[in-house]
Amino acid sequence: MPKKRVLPYILLGLINNQTKMSGYQISQEFNHEIGEFWHASHSQIYPELQRMISDGWIEPDDAVKDSKSIFYLITPNGKNVLKEWLSEPLSEKDDLFSLKLYFIKDQDSPLLKNLVQQQLQINSEHYLHLLSRKKLVFSDESKVRDNYGHSLILNRAIEREHNHINWLKNTLDDLK
Repeated sequence: MPKKRVLPYILLGLINNQTKMSGYQISQEFNHEIGEFWHASHSQIYPELQRMISDGWIEPDDAVKDSKSIFYLITPNGKNVLKEWLSEPLSEKDDLFSLKLYFIKDQDSPLLKNLVQQQLQINSEHYLHLLSRKKLVFSDESKVRDNYGHSLILNRAIEREHNHINWLKNTLDDLK
């Protein structure tokens, strides 16, 4: 099955968070905050914006006439599409947690707690998997010595998951 396109949801989220944005402003977002965890080029953004207009998710802001740029507004249909996407269950394969989290503005959003709980479940399962791999692959010190780099990488992955789990738990505590 083909992978679901994510860029339209990113564009919806960006426009929704700013009320309206030009294509240039959107592309600049990929050089700044959102660029820390997602990338899109000009050649991807502008055709997607046109598809989104055709789909009725966004519309040009006709009130801005003096500008050389087109400013885009999210439509009610686009808001519903964004909300549905944010509500879709997370998958370990998709790795969309950070992206979805970025677009939740309200600390009291019911989407937020659910999203963090889902990610905690995913990370906890992955953490247990990594621990079982360590036990299986590095059952004694001689195996560690014979594959020292591999053991370092596995230990790093275990530590990363452990830290992420702690952060997720702390975040959930803050949301209560």
